[in-house]
This record gives sequence, C-alpha cells and structure tokens, in this order.
Amino acid sequence: MVPMSGLMLLDTPSLYFRAFFGVPESVTAPDGTPVNAVRGLLDMIARLVQDRAPDRLVCCMDADWRPEFRVAAIPSYKAHRVADDGGDQTPDALGAQLPVIDAVLDAVGLARAGVPGYEADDVIGTLAVRGGADGPVDIVTGDRDLFQLADDNGPVAVLYTARGVRNLQVMGEKEIAAKYAIPGRAYGDYATLRGDPSDGLPGVPGIGDKTAAALVTRFGSVAGIRAALADGTAEGFPAGARRRLEAAGDYLTAAETVVRVVTDIDDPVLAVLDDRLPSGPRDPAALVELADRWGLHSPVNRLLHALARDGADV
Repeated sequence: MVPMSGLMLLDTPSLYFRAFFGVPESVTAPDGTPVNAVRGLLDMIARLVQDRAPDRLVCCMDADWRPEFRVAAIPSYKAHRVADDGGDQTPDALGAQLPVIDAVLDAVGLARAGVPGYEADDVIGTLAVRGGADGPVDIVTGDRDLFQLADDNGPVAVLYTARGVRNLQVMGEKEIAAKYAIPGRAYGDYATLRGDPSDGLPGVPGIGDKTAAALVTRFGSVAGIRAALADGTAEGFPAGARRRLEAAGDYLTAAETVVRVVTDIDDPVLAVLDDRLPSGPRDPAALVELADRWGLHSPVNRLLHALARDGADV
C-alpha cells in the first residue's frame, strides 16, 4: 500500500468493536480485567500509522450512538440495538475498557473528537470535508455508510476493514462504482433505496440491490428519482418500481435525514482540534502508569515506535 501524508480519520467505535471480537477476552490486565479491545485498537492504530504514514490523525467517537434527530425521522433506527436500560448493547467487558481507551489515547497525544448529539460518522464527515482542502483524507472504518464520503477529487478514500487492518480495501469512487454498479458518489442514495437491516432502515419495499443500482444509475440520486416521479417520467423505472417508490414517499423524505452523514457540524471542539500526529507521548508519566496498571507495555510501545521510530519505550 502506498504511504500517504495527510489526514487520517478513524471510526474508532468500529475499530474497538472489531478489536473486542477479534482478540480473545483471555487477554487481560494483571488484575484479570479484559483489555483485549484496548490492545487490539492500539495495535490497529500502530499498523495504520506505520503503513499509511499520515501526518494528522483523529480518533472520532460516538458522543451519541443513536441521535435524536435520526430517531425522530425513523423510529426503527438502531432500535434493535437498544438494551433494556435504554442504552446500547455494548458487552459489559467492552464497556469497561472504553475509559481505558480514552485515557491511553489522551496520554499518547492522539486527537479524540466526539460532539454531543452526533455519531462518529458525522464527525468524520465534517472533518473530511474540512480536511480535504489541505490534502488527501483516509477514513478507516468497517461501516459501509461512510462510502458516501468517497471523493476522488478530494481525494477522500475509505479504507474498509472488512478483511482486517492488514488487508484494507481502498474504496474510492472508482472502486465503489465497480463493486455496486452505481455512480461512485451515490452510495447513500443506493443504501436509502435498498435499506440496511443492521441499522433498522427498512428501505423501499420490493426494491433490492439490483433495482436500487439501476435506479441510481439512471437518475443519479434519490432526489433525481423523486423529480422524475413528480414530472411523470415513464422511462427508466423497472417494472413495478414506480408504484413502489411513489408509495414510499414519506420514507424517502425521512431516510434522507437518517442515511446522510452530516458534513457541517458547527461545534467549537472541532474548530480548535489539534490533529497533528505526535512524535512522542503527550503525558509520559500517565502513559507509564496506564501501561503498568493495565499490562499494555507491548501495544503502547508498538504504537510509540510507529509514531517515532526512535521513540523511547515506556
């Protein structure tokens, strides 16, 4: 993979969930507490820094995993993930590691960003649009929703982790077009039409992958499809699709709010964010204490060496 210099945006929840389920819970701290997600995430970041050589990096976080503005539009949004206590269904063994992740990232000096009322995706979308003016942007995620941010002119590419961080799939507009048979910037429209059960999005009944791709290719976007419906355009609609789309008008309006990644969050946290990649730890003493307490010397040192090849161990 060709190294780059520019901005790297991490879908941190996607990565620590992957780490939690990919690294055995038998990986524990000296007191027996599982630290598999912490260790796995640190090793992922070290590999990404080593292989891609960004000079700026932000660990984007979920300040709200199920924002009210999306739930108000489509109540089923992520409803199947709501736990009995109203929170999400994060395993207890993972939830206990999240404060440790935050503390270690802060001690290392990696930027963390989350904005109340928004998901990590929205933070990524906003920073990608801002950062693209200063050079290439890499978005690291296992969430295909972020394919909608791919922009070959930016350039903004999505590094898709389905095959692991060592075997990233670089998804730009050309790759998205080749895989889904849609215009490279139209993944959000495609997802709106076909739905996404993993997020509780029903899609348009009777519109599957192939029909969604054909519609987006013909009309360019959901807005283009709706304009054609309003104009009475007959050409370009597969059999039965026009009737189904007309019946789904309310859903299509609501889905625009839910599916679209926000790219214009106005928040002072993002305005003053220092995303420069550190060459050494921001708080060495705190990092040593964390590494001692949680048994993290090996992954911390791998990350420090990735940040600065001659960096000191902790």
